[in-house]
Amino acid sequence: MGFPDRLKLPLAFDPIRLRADLEALTADADWIAHFVTQNYDGDWSVIPLRCQAGASHPVMMIYSDPGATAFEDTPFLAPCPYFREVIAAFPFQSTSVRLMKLAPGSVIKTHHDEDLDAGSLLVRFHVPVVTNPDVDFRLNGRRVVMEAGSAWYLKLTDPHSVANHGTEDRVHLVIDGYVNDWVRGLVAEEATPPAA
Repeated sequence: MGFPDRLKLPLAFDPIRLRADLEALTADADWIAHFVTQNYDGDWSVIPLRCQAGASHPVMMIYSDPGATAFEDTPFLAPCPYFREVIAAFPFQSTSVRLMKLAPGSVIKTHHDEDLDAGSLLVRFHVPVVTNPDVDFRLNGRRVVMEAGSAWYLKLTDPHSVANHGTEDRVHLVIDGYVNDWVRGLVAEEATPPAA
């Protein structure tokens, strides 16, 4: 079965409450520069909300280790009640959850991620928290427009890139976890052609 490379999920979240949690968190927490520096130009940074159990160094907290088997919320999630609600709305075992910020004028270069699609073990969902019309997210060369509060499955084993041509940060809540029957059901429904 061919899975779609993008799917807007039947989930919607309140952009005002998302932004309120972001503002409450970033009043006290610092963003951590993404460690894969060859993949971007400008400012691409992260705040870890869930990570491998026992990780304490910031770089280890933002790294999504595909071999990890135990996970825990980070202290950064504690002051964010709505982010906790959003994460809980995804009925699967989450592993890594991060806020990922792409500052104005910054670019994530075309790349692909290993093992992040519905046909493998792990999958990634995006929930835009703050965005603008001048964010250009490309997956397989085609633009994906994601509004604040929407939720998306993206097949990130395929080539993708992002450019923030706007004047405001682009911040996504990025939720990784194990593929389960719920995930397979979402993408299978999209991949199944309608009955004649």
